[in-house]
Amino acid sequence: MEIVQAQPKTDSLVPLYINAQTGSLRPGVLTFGARADSYYEYLLKQWLQSGKKDKKFLNWYLSSMDGMKKHLLRQSEPSKLTFVGEEINGRFNPKMDHLVCYLAGTLALGAHNGAPEGHLKIAKELVRTCYQMYERMPTGLSPEIVYFNMNSGVLGSQDIVVKPADAHNLLRPETVESLFILSCLTKDPIYKEWGWKIFNAFEKHTKVPIGGYSSISNVQDTSNPRMRDKMESFFLGETLKYLFLLFSNECSILPLDQWVFNSEAHPLPVWTST
Repeated sequence: MEIVQAQPKTDSLVPLYINAQTGSLRPGVLTFGARADSYYEYLLKQWLQSGKKDKKFLNWYLSSMDGMKKHLLRQSEPSKLTFVGEEINGRFNPKMDHLVCYLAGTLALGAHNGAPEGHLKIAKELVRTCYQMYERMPTGLSPEIVYFNMNSGVLGSQDIVVKPADAHNLLRPETVESLFILSCLTKDPIYKEWGWKIFNAFEKHTKVPIGGYSSISNVQDTSNPRMRDKMESFFLGETLKYLFLLFSNECSILPLDQWVFNSEAHPLPVWTST
């Protein structure tokens, strides 16, 4: 972490790649999606796991969230859905991976532990967008990647655009992860309602009659979503775990002030002085 932090960055945002020979950052894509997501998540969570003692992680986290707001945070048209896009060599791209949906929970967790109150507002708006990525699809399941319309005044335009190559669903956990955290911290029942609809969509379109669940190739086709005969291990290890916690007794099983979930949903204890 110190090596990364010591290098020049764009408002504390790191590019996707590090030169394996020199350890230097390679300029290019700025994203909170695939291959970059856990970096930002762990800035906050390393501070939390230290019992809030290692302040450098908090400072790095807050700086990176400021960078995210400056460079990547936008709203779609016409519904003003808040999303976190990408920047490629300085040019904004309104693309968001489903993976980015973890960020709503991270922002809420940070706000709960003293980060600026505005972070909770963004968290609520972002998790609403992530739910809309499910709700607006015919199957009720989110595609792997979406693009957001930013052109106002176009009659009949839709906020969310899905390209054919991105229409698959891999049973990912990030949205239900954030629903669990937001439900736990705010007690708003809407997050359980959204989680229940997502669970039922998994049941209807991905459940295999003889047992198990399968990724599907097309979330926009209810008649033939095309099962892929493949269930990622994170569906059991993360997606169903977070759904179970969402519908259980809120934070009482694994209180968020005593446990920190890593990117794979393993609960790790917060360090305490002995």
